[in-house]
Amino acid sequence: MNIDDWKSQIKRGTLEFCILLMIKQRTSYGYEIISTLEEYPILAAKESTIYPLLRRLLKEEYISSSWKESSEGLPPRKYYSITDKGLEYISTMSDEWNNLLNAISKIKGE
Repeated sequence: MNIDDWKSQIKRGTLEFCILLMIKQRTSYGYEIISTLEEYPILAAKESTIYPLLRRLLKEEYISSSWKESSEGLPPRKYYSITDKGLEYISTMSDEWNNLLNAISKIKGE
């Protein structure tokens, strides 16, 4: 396995968590999520990755969606919000994330 494959595996495992954290902080639309992730090259992902993930999170009821008209004359956008079930999921994910980071730190000798 090369480093790009390894990075891809890490990214797949953390992208869902990051998207949920972003939506928890602020109701967002798809392109806004993609643009924010692009600020962090390790997390940058294409529409073909993000939109199916958003659909799955909707189906699993971790997020909800609503259409909102733009005040700038643009077409309406689909905004995503976190649900109570999503908040519980984020809490569990955060615990597991912290456990993972602690374990890695100990293995590294930090």
